[in-house]
Amino acid sequence: MMSFIEPSTLILASVIVFFGALTQSLIGFGLAVVASPLLYIVSPQLVPVPIIVMGFAISAMTLFRERGHLQFNGLQYALIGRIPGGFVGAGLLLFAPQAILGLIIAAIVYIAVILSVYKITAPINRVSLFIAGVFSGIFGNIAAIGGPPMAILLAGQDASQFRAALSAFFVFSSLIALAILAIVGLVELQHLWLSLMLLPSVIGGYLVSGLLINHVDKNKTRTATLILCTISATVLVAKSIMALIS
Repeated sequence: MMSFIEPSTLILASVIVFFGALTQSLIGFGLAVVASPLLYIVSPQLVPVPIIVMGFAISAMTLFRERGHLQFNGLQYALIGRIPGGFVGAGLLLFAPQAILGLIIAAIVYIAVILSVYKITAPINRVSLFIAGVFSGIFGNIAAIGGPPMAILLAGQDASQFRAALSAFFVFSSLIALAILAIVGLVELQHLWLSLMLLPSVIGGYLVSGLLINHVDKNKTRTATLILCTISATVLVAKSIMALIS
């Protein structure tokens, strides 16, 4: 086993990623929102690079499945916004203490949960897409949770179009995020090894979702996911505060 991660940590991380990928495949979101706070508690080196790679993988698989519903209109403006936002997020990763980053990740998860519960909507235009891209870049490069700003804008679309558009955005934005993190020196060889070691869990979650997709109540699954996200973010807040005051 690789020396940079304990076998028990890898097993726990694999289980977390599996359920995150399963959730995203079933309801359209969840991999990063579920996995990031839990993985940061397990081992901070798992966030954000490995989880961004996992997000790329699940998005690519989802996009292939939903490719017939893809309408890319305007998403280029969000991808342009992702670049300056990504550098802001990378700057915070470079200079913020680990405990502060834990609090920021928890705050991003809380925001994602609130936006999912209240289903806040906004008009879709070049400006709103660019702004959503900027915030997606900031959130994505800190915690790999770049979905909520885009999900707000695209929420009114047909479910298949929503999954296809969001997946297309994530495929390209994940590459942008990894490039920015590499430029500022935050991508290490061990991150790539960890990504490869966790990839089977993503594929497994995606495949199992195909067996369950017609047999689960998506609303109940979504509610349970949001509750889990809130609990894991709260645990991360407690751990981060303890680290700050100790």
